[in-house]
Amino acid sequence: MDVEYTGRHYEVTPAIRKSVETGLAKIRKILGDKFDSKVILAVEKHRHKAEITISSRNGPLVGVAQANDMGIAVNEALEHLEKQAVKYKTRWRSKKRHEHEKWNGKGTHDGLQPAVGATESTAVPVLVHQFPRIAQTTEVHLVRSDEAVSTRPMTLEEAIKEAHFRDRDVFVFRDPKGKVMVLHRTRDGKMELIEAP
Repeated sequence: MDVEYTGRHYEVTPAIRKSVETGLAKIRKILGDKFDSKVILAVEKHRHKAEITISSRNGPLVGVAQANDMGIAVNEALEHLEKQAVKYKTRWRSKKRHEHEKWNGKGTHDGLQPAVGATESTAVPVLVHQFPRIAQTTEVHLVRSDEAVSTRPMTLEEAIKEAHFRDRDVFVFRDPKGKVMVLHRTRDGKMELIEAP
């Protein structure tokens, strides 16, 4: 690990070097790759500033802190860098995991790409997806709820307000004419009206 130290009105002591290198070793365990780092330690009047920059392969991470003591400033800068490294690592893992979960349909198991067409020149490649032979079902868990059903006739506006008030995704009510209606909140937040036959 290459660490470049710069002291501005401050002489870098072995204790500070050791503390920086221990913190960077911890960050290297999180990121899992080699990186170069630059440490700038400065004293301005009574403030001690520590700026630690890590140049990893996916861009720089910077930790800046200032305190009354250089040791405290260095520790705060390292904590800031550690949080950034953890955040970067979890984002990278979730992104990597989502890419593996998607079925990308590149080719079939035997290496041949099925195609549909009268001749080889007019054939169009087709992606084939096979469903599992045995459908796995989960056990149904039923809970009875009287909050999602209205006992009195309502207009559509009243039913929408009531569904929002009760925080229900599905709300069953009768309109003033006596028809059974179902309000359903879709995933994008829109209310959908279903008339029962």
